[in-house]
Amino acid sequence: MPVLLRDSLAGERLIGIYSARVMSQSLPWIAQETGLFRKYDLDFDLVYVASSSLVTAAMLGGDGQVSLVGGEGVVRAYVQGAQDLVFIGAHKNILTFDILGRAEIAKPQDLKGKKIGVTRMGSNSHYFTVQALARYGIDPNRDVTFIYTGGVPETLSVLASRGIDAAAFTAPTDQQALALGFRYIVQGPDLRIPYVAVGFATRRSVIATRPRELGQFMRAMAEAAKILHTDKEFTYRVLGKWLRVGDRKILEAAYNSEIKALEPRLAIKPESLQSILDEVVKVDPRAKKVKPEDLIDRRYIDEMERSGFLSKLWSR
Repeated sequence: MPVLLRDSLAGERLIGIYSARVMSQSLPWIAQETGLFRKYDLDFDLVYVASSSLVTAAMLGGDGQVSLVGGEGVVRAYVQGAQDLVFIGAHKNILTFDILGRAEIAKPQDLKGKKIGVTRMGSNSHYFTVQALARYGIDPNRDVTFIYTGGVPETLSVLASRGIDAAAFTAPTDQQALALGFRYIVQGPDLRIPYVAVGFATRRSVIATRPRELGQFMRAMAEAAKILHTDKEFTYRVLGKWLRVGDRKILEAAYNSEIKALEPRLAIKPESLQSILDEVVKVDPRAKKVKPEDLIDRRYIDEMERSGFLSKLWSR
């Protein structure tokens, strides 16, 4: 599976990092396949690094200028003093994970005493599972055992080999798990848990030194979002290629369930950051002093709205 994407025919070099091989982080794949990076004069590299905490560390180390990432790693780092980090948009403001498991696990309460697979501690899948279990009266610290697999494909592999009893997935991996005979135990989209599941994060210092490149990147992402939302057939081909999923039924079911949770105009919602702050404050009281707005720079989204770029894009 590709982990590095490069459009070497373009101009200004920009390195992006993404944290999960999922539909909600597919916009750079679409931009590559359609030549949008060349259109916006970007020589764009996309590097895969599993989990938001590792992506955040890479960003702070200067290994990338922009990332598609779950919000918790960025928020935790900001609270701890890394206030150079900032979100400039989002593609997904709620969690849409499902927990699937063995057929004999009939209801959420049956997860007590079970081994549940998530990618890493602090990852989107871990955060969702903790929140979902708590809503069903299950103590995630005492009643279950978390198994950290490292990545989404690895989680599916461990579940298929019976190394765990259940696991948290988003589309289209949930459909792959269903095809293997596992069943839904918790259906996350119904819970509508607010959370920056896919945000566009950068550093304020990068905005100061490379404002044009970031603006061009966000325009490419906005055009990719339009394609994702309006051209199913092309999107299926891109997802099939990058996720190595050839079953159209799986792609179609995944698309139809996930598309409703994605932000067509890349807006980031403060309440989705506040929910992360509310969780972080349990272990770090400094989070009380941070407001969602402290973590957001809206200049690129505002510029695309104010200039009419987004209105023109969506009127086509």
